[in-house]
Amino acid sequence: MSRSITIALLVACKSDKPPPPPPPSPCNAPEPAHAGEATHYAADGTGKCSLPKLGSPLLVAAASHADYGGRCGSCVVVVGPDDSEVIVQIVDRCPACKPGDLDLSRDAFELLAPLAKGRIPIRWLPVPCEVSGPLAFHFKDGSNPQWTAIQVRNHRYPIAALAARDSRGNFVALDRADYNFFVGKAMGAGPYTLRVTDARGQTRDEVGVAGPDHVGSAQLPSCP
Repeated sequence: MSRSITIALLVACKSDKPPPPPPPSPCNAPEPAHAGEATHYAADGTGKCSLPKLGSPLLVAAASHADYGGRCGSCVVVVGPDDSEVIVQIVDRCPACKPGDLDLSRDAFELLAPLAKGRIPIRWLPVPCEVSGPLAFHFKDGSNPQWTAIQVRNHRYPIAALAARDSRGNFVALDRADYNFFVGKAMGAGPYTLRVTDARGQTRDEVGVAGPDHVGSAQLPSCP
């Protein structure tokens, strides 16, 4: 099985052959803690990650360019200067932030310090999101048999990779766009069999995925 197959050679997954079993799903070591500074902005839950608006209280953050890649939709616990904590979801990129910095929603910042502080020292660490229900898949408007963009939602850990099964039963990696979609070409009309891999090294195969929105059959497990 080669992941170097050109995505343009993908065709619709129409074989009756069952997909091969996913590789073992070990829990990779957790990511170490980060340190930096927090600012705040008028967030609404949208942003570079292309996620929908969220309700109140709005506990979200934008990550620096250095820390943004692969974090969309994932959660981190942020510790303020007096050891107060808040868990936020990464929904945007902060171009002006330095590595380790986070731009927090005002609701989140206020749980660590008064807004008037403007900027505070923080530590933060990735944590599992408290999700309920299975993984979800959202297809970008304009997706078609020749160009397909898929976003994984409702995931416990950051999504590391998404692959689609081709007509020969091989899983071929889709390209990750910086707006939080995985893009493939000439994939056909679907439905698709997809393999999701999270940042802890766990995998999950989903069969029959079709747009515009698809609720999966299960959630990736929690790591110890």
